[in-house]
Amino acid sequence: MFKFRSERLALVARGLSLAALLFTSAIVFAQTPGRPATPAEIKAWDIDVRPDFKGLPAGSGSVAKGQQVWEAQCESCHGAFGESNEVFTPIVGHTTKSDMKSGRVATLSKATVPQRTTLMKLSQLSTLWDYINRAMPWNAPKTLTTEEVYAVTAYILHLGDIVPSDFVLSDKNVRDVQALLPNRNGKIAKQFMWDVADKPDVQGSSCRVNCDPKVELTSRLPDYARNAHGNLAEQMRLIGGVRGADTTQPAASSFVASANRSTAIRGKAPSNQDNGQKPEKLAQQHACLACHGVENKMVGPSLKDIHAKYKSVGDSVALLVSKIKAGGSGVWGNVPMPAQAHVPDADI
Repeated sequence: MFKFRSERLALVARGLSLAALLFTSAIVFAQTPGRPATPAEIKAWDIDVRPDFKGLPAGSGSVAKGQQVWEAQCESCHGAFGESNEVFTPIVGHTTKSDMKSGRVATLSKATVPQRTTLMKLSQLSTLWDYINRAMPWNAPKTLTTEEVYAVTAYILHLGDIVPSDFVLSDKNVRDVQALLPNRNGKIAKQFMWDVADKPDVQGSSCRVNCDPKVELTSRLPDYARNAHGNLAEQMRLIGGVRGADTTQPAASSFVASANRSTAIRGKAPSNQDNGQKPEKLAQQHACLACHGVENKMVGPSLKDIHAKYKSVGDSVALLVSKIKAGGSGVWGNVPMPAQAHVPDADI
């Protein structure tokens, strides 16, 4: 009798468990991915500006106002006239009045300039406005007002001699300014993708077999630029067969030679020897002050704050040397510091 009752209770318990499981599953399966976005949320997210200027908000900004914003929030990285390449490539330079007439920048097809500037490559004014609006300033994106974005855009155009010093850029005259960009016609050979009456932009070969194997290199990285971003061998972790090239030396003739170089240079310990130079001069020489103030935070933390954080840390010199050479982000925020592997240990 007792055995029968126990089996019956167990059967009832299993039935209740199955019912609960089915009920819970029904609730889970009845869930929806979420709710529709509200018009206000869509408006906040939908901030892109198309080449036809759809999405461009109404507003205006003067060159004079742009200069004020530039000096306060842009100059530390881009230089007073947009010419600096200490942090990023220059924004302004190497465009002419002839380029503005033709809509094609002549220096893009020549090897006469050290770096291509933003205004050399810019073909759509909407791209410049949109990027400033969504991504600048570097340490506080999306904090500029609509007027300030118009103003900074106008100031950059003025630095490039595209608009005069008293110009006011607005949603009413952007199309007129678009027609003045030095490289407005430089990105395309045919105006519209759907126009199939002519030859395509890309001219390929119909050869399939016994084709000419000759390959002619038309451009290459010059030897003096191999270490433009520091020694890659010191910046890469050894994962499997991956090795960073020792860019302080000429290109290796084989993979084995390159791997041996990388392993050897990674084994070097940082030196604590002082080179005897004044720290402030070294900070200027290596462009540290472009992103770090002595007592105030700029793009990165102040030197005073760094000292306060690491002064009590054991072997802080070796730690800071490795951090500066490797670069990275996350300790002081999300803005990454480029690797400074080219800076001598003694200078650090």
